[in-house]
Amino acid sequence: MGSTARTVRAMKTGAITDEFDRAAASYDRLVAANPGYHRHLRVSARRLRLPRGGEGLRVLDLGCGTGASTAALARTFPRAEIIGVDASEGMLTRARGKRWGPGVRFVHARAEELTADTLGGPADALFAGYLLRNCPDPDAALAAMAGLLRPGGRMVLHEYSVADSAVARGVWSLVCWSVIIPFGRAVTGRSGLYRYLWRSVLDFDGASRLRHRMREAGLENVRTLALTGWQRGIVHTFLGSVPVEGGPS
Repeated sequence: MGSTARTVRAMKTGAITDEFDRAAASYDRLVAANPGYHRHLRVSARRLRLPRGGEGLRVLDLGCGTGASTAALARTFPRAEIIGVDASEGMLTRARGKRWGPGVRFVHARAEELTADTLGGPADALFAGYLLRNCPDPDAALAAMAGLLRPGGRMVLHEYSVADSAVARGVWSLVCWSVIIPFGRAVTGRSGLYRYLWRSVLDFDGASRLRHRMREAGLENVRTLALTGWQRGIVHTFLGSVPVEGGPS
């Protein structure tokens, strides 16, 4: 257990980006094998509830990877400006190689290092799919993310959280060791990223703890909504917004 915990910490402090770079070529094939993966991203995207198809609004997609979450946002808000951000150049290369409308662009950066000025101004909404769990300091990352939003801006975290449920932890481990880790090894020849995925999800916040972090970052109207299928109780939509007056405290 100690060795596994050290591996998770090491991955979060830099090695995780290298692993995503190596996995980029096969990543779309791997996630496509997950029932409901793309549908769940679209569900969480819709929960941002932006008006008029996002017309005139700037939406950030942090941890965009190869663009699966970007595609969900672009489909849901076709009139928005959508900025995909990721620390892995390999994943971004795959994302940029896909066909996008004129309102979509990509930025190579860590979420914690972004400022509103570097993006052309504050965003109206922020989507972070499977990102926060990979950040070395989740509280600092959430504070930085909140700082990218205008007053009243909305945030959705589409994230794993199993710590509050023994059943969810059991299902997650069963699926990882019977499907995800063997399939990832077969496709890529490596298992490190998928073993990390398993352990990091088990070690991450329960839903109540993550909601507390969001409130500590200055967000209000914080709540959790469920997703369906085998990932019910495993993947959730976490919602919050920056206060209208004065921004995050």
